[in-house]
Amino acid sequence: MTSLDKPTTDQDAHRGPDGQDGPEGPEGPDGQDGHNTKAVTEAALFDAFGGLRGMVETVLPGLLFVTIFTINKDLHVSALAALAVSLLLVVVRLVRRDTVKHAFSGVFGVAFGVVFAMMTGNAKDFYLPGMLYTLGLGVTYIATTLAGVPLIGLILGPVFKENLSWRTRNPGRKKAYAKASWAWGLILLAKCAILFPLYWWADTTQLGWVLVALKIPPFLLAVYLTWVFLAKAPPPIDVFAEMEAAERAEKEREG
Repeated sequence: MTSLDKPTTDQDAHRGPDGQDGPEGPEGPDGQDGHNTKAVTEAALFDAFGGLRGMVETVLPGLLFVTIFTINKDLHVSALAALAVSLLLVVVRLVRRDTVKHAFSGVFGVAFGVVFAMMTGNAKDFYLPGMLYTLGLGVTYIATTLAGVPLIGLILGPVFKENLSWRTRNPGRKKAYAKASWAWGLILLAKCAILFPLYWWADTTQLGWVLVALKIPPFLLAVYLTWVFLAKAPPPIDVFAEMEAAERAEKEREG
């Protein structure tokens, strides 16, 4: 077995590569070291999901679309304005040399919505690709958790420098990822249960304003629950540090 999947006990999972206590230490989740783990978890989640700026970039194009459409009922002007502000957000990030992954994902989402709405001539279809994506993502969270590889662990593993070590070496952390993935999946499916009936029964402005209202609160709830589950879990195993330590030991033996 490699260092990435070698099984350990729960106690070993709390220890770093040198055998010392990991970030939580002997005091556990409620001790001083546990507070450090919570802070690290919070920072990692903030980075992984884009933080405040990422939320603004997610909401702004849809908000602009529904605002303009509410005023003038012009699909083309509303759609192009939403696309233009998405591209502007990417340009701003490029100029500032910031990461563009969240802004680019917003551009693609808005572009699909614009193309779909233009093709059908129905303004409500601007929202449909995003709604279908939300539905698919919710189902994926549930399905991957049932399969034993919760999606949130696949997303956050590299952020915490643990990769997939949590699958076999850190059972407490795998359980936390499973709980978090269930939370994300159920929250997203609940959101879809509200939006899809509105897609059929409500008009474009009603659907648009509900969508804007539901952008941030469910997301924040899912992120908060993820933080709660991971803050109480064993700390991640830094597999990169383990590999570096192994390489140094190998060089010392050869020397």
